[in-house]
Amino acid sequence: MSGAAPAVRDAQVTDQDFRAASRGWTSGVAVVTTRAGEEVFAKTVSSFSTLSLDPLLVTVAIGRHSPLVAAVRASGRFGLSVLTEGQESVARRFAAPGAGRALGGFDAVPTRTAATGAPLVESALAWFDCRLHAALPGGDHTILVGRVAAAARGSGAPLLYHDGQYRVLAPTPLNTTGVGA
Repeated sequence: MSGAAPAVRDAQVTDQDFRAASRGWTSGVAVVTTRAGEEVFAKTVSSFSTLSLDPLLVTVAIGRHSPLVAAVRASGRFGLSVLTEGQESVARRFAAPGAGRALGGFDAVPTRTAATGAPLVESALAWFDCRLHAALPGGDHTILVGRVAAAARGSGAPLLYHDGQYRVLAPTPLNTTGVGA
């Protein structure tokens, strides 16, 4: 392949239409982390997804010019920490431009490591410790595919993102009899 094909889209779909429609999708909130040399990197994302059970793979999309992408490529590893409803301050911190890069570690956000040595946010709802399986082009993003080396589930309720705001689950499920009942 000599280069990326030019982007083609229906002229009737504007960036504003796309953004408005996308804001209707509710997702969990995660922090992607890596360590490259003495530097640590972190970025809040809502684009995380599990991909495969055989092999165990996850994906996450990061802006292609983010220093985190280069650091993941250099280190060959990354962590994904799924945040709880009590970790909105962590989400906000790593969503701010420039706040997700430090020497040694992040003072205000405790982390630990698992199999690969990538940092993981303490007290997360769940975490995935990954080796870089692939880095794929995705328009203005890079899609990182991670092969899961370790994973675990914590406790608590998830932090959600919907319509440009952080949200939490209702205290009681709306339908306790199952889908479509």
